Amino acid sequence: MKTNLMMGLLLASAAMAADGGLMTSTFSKSEFALSADPSVGQWKKIAPAVAEGDHWGKPVPKHRTEIRSRWTKDHIYFLFSCPFEELHLNSAPVTNAETMKLWDHDVAEIFIGADFESIWKYREYQISPLGEYIDLDIDRKKPLPNAGADWNSGFTVKARLDRDKKIWYGEFKIPIASFDSRPAKAGNEMRVNLFRIQGPGPKRNYIVWQKTGILNNHVPEAFGKIRLVGE
Repeated sequence: MKTNLMMGLLLASAAMAADGGLMTSTFSKSEFALSADPSVGQWKKIAPAVAEGDHWGKPVPKHRTEIRSRWTKDHIYFLFSCPFEELHLNSAPVTNAETMKLWDHDVAEIFIGADFESIWKYREYQISPLGEYIDLDIDRKKPLPNAGADWNSGFTVKARLDRDKKIWYGEFKIPIASFDSRPAKAGNEMRVNLFRIQGPGPKRNYIVWQKTGILNNHVPEAFGKIRLVGE
């Protein structure tokens, strides 16, 4: 089984190496309050990256996900807009502490790292439609205890769920220093991939920004890039 998985990862690596996407994050002179609302001033003019296919790039109807990003000298912000057909939520959500195995329910995920040589090292940030969260320190070669969950980035989140319109929003405010040792400036690039997991059991949908070619989000060879740009 491990041999087959490694072969799949190698094939995915070869296929994705020349096909990585690029998204941009637009500078903001000041920090801003999290709203989980793409119509407010700091977000309404920001063009989104779009995730609308599965791990192989096959379209996932009715789940077209828009992801916007902004940055300041200290933080990078991401805003996910997530249409859904069905929800799969924790029955007793905890929003003042990390939720382990949050990925077993509906979630939006950011995988990001600034090391272009040791690409198996990166950080993971998650939010649920109910505002649950977790961050993880990932090392694919030498996995850390407790799946890397003992690490703490200091990030904050806000979620907003509109059940009538069948869309939820998740916003992240992430310290840039938690994944990049460089001072933030326009032109800096990081490696990134963006994911959603949505719906219950056999009806689960996986929505992926940069396809991995295998049913696994943790394929760093398939990451795209995010570039910091000016206003």
